[in-house]
Amino acid sequence: MAKRPKFVKPEHRDIISAHVLGSKQISPSFVRVTIGGDDLRGFTPMGFDHWFRMFLPDQGVSGFRLPTSAGNLWYAQFKLIPKDVRPVLRNYTVREFRPTGGVFGDGPELDIDFASHGDLGPASAWANSCAPGDPLGLLDEGLIYNPTPGGRWHLLVGDESALPAIVGILRSVDPALQVRSYIEIPHADDRQDVPVSDNIEVQWLVRDDASAKPGELALAAVTAADLPDGPSYTFVAGESDLATGVRRHLVNDRHVPKGDIAFTGYWRHGHAAY
Repeated sequence: MAKRPKFVKPEHRDIISAHVLGSKQISPSFVRVTIGGDDLRGFTPMGFDHWFRMFLPDQGVSGFRLPTSAGNLWYAQFKLIPKDVRPVLRNYTVREFRPTGGVFGDGPELDIDFASHGDLGPASAWANSCAPGDPLGLLDEGLIYNPTPGGRWHLLVGDESALPAIVGILRSVDPALQVRSYIEIPHADDRQDVPVSDNIEVQWLVRDDASAKPGELALAAVTAADLPDGPSYTFVAGESDLATGVRRHLVNDRHVPKGDIAFTGYWRHGHAAY
């Protein structure tokens, strides 16, 4: 029997050159940047938590150069780029893709939501200062969300950095599937419109204490939750301790098989990752 792949990869992977079309503050903690470019005409949206590696100009460097290979050696090539032209590398999720445009014209447009804290990392600093025409690059990576067969219900957990991924999953999932979602955000106005129904339940967890460590509130909520019985699939992402903490709780305390949990630490508290 063939081994089930852990992730869903795109059919084609290329380094995509793009540029900024515009940006706007959409809530206290989020900036939405819209990008475009002819290379995006070949981009195929996959829904769910479709993510990509993003190459951004580093502030203070003299130039900007992208790797040319999208194969297995792309990272080695990236590390060989001289530091004065090497981009910043971060991972982000597709928030919305419009193949025929609509906001900035008739060309393809891709929206990316950047979560930012007071201690701005290089990516969120770029999102707050970028201007139309600024260059960037993408490397399509597909989906981490890859449910195990037989899961009767799904659990989605994340902090603000995982909000775009969870929103994408909720918009793509079968509305007949039972889903529990726990999304931790820094401010009540960071809530976004998401699908809800008799089957899909979303709990917004507002981190009122600015000094609280991101992810602790979501982990506590999941630990205390009365979750459904039966086979399940879990997607948890965000701050590293949140991802590993939810997985540890589900495996040790609720006896969920490890293979039924996709967990990803997008960032570590105290380290510049946004």
